[in-house]
Amino acid sequence: MSTPTARLAMVTLDCADPEASATFWSGLLGWEIAHAEKDYAMLTGPSHALGFGRVEGYAAPGWPNENGGKQFHFDLAVDDLDQAERAAVDLGATVADPQPGETWRVLLDPAGHPFCLTRAENWG
Repeated sequence: MSTPTARLAMVTLDCADPEASATFWSGLLGWEIAHAEKDYAMLTGPSHALGFGRVEGYAAPGWPNENGGKQFHFDLAVDDLDQAERAAVDLGATVADPQPGETWRVLLDPAGHPFCLTRAENWG
């Protein structure tokens, strides 16, 4: 394996309200809000950071979107799909429609980004 040129330090999501996005993801992941203001917010996790940047006129990606407009999504391993879905909805997520099957749940964060909950046992 070659020596890396860089390391991934943070992923930043576009959104309309960085503070609301940070509050949601902090509650769901248990990560600390390191910074929050109108135009930018950041969470710190065990080895990475997650940022949120305000974009004027932000439009959430569609679900489903067969043209690839969502660009990325998070897969989150959970012990109990029903409990994790309830917790995410209580924090402000919306359950997406349609759903892909029985072992995954697709939800949308408050900014409209799709993310998946899946059983932790599926990840080995």
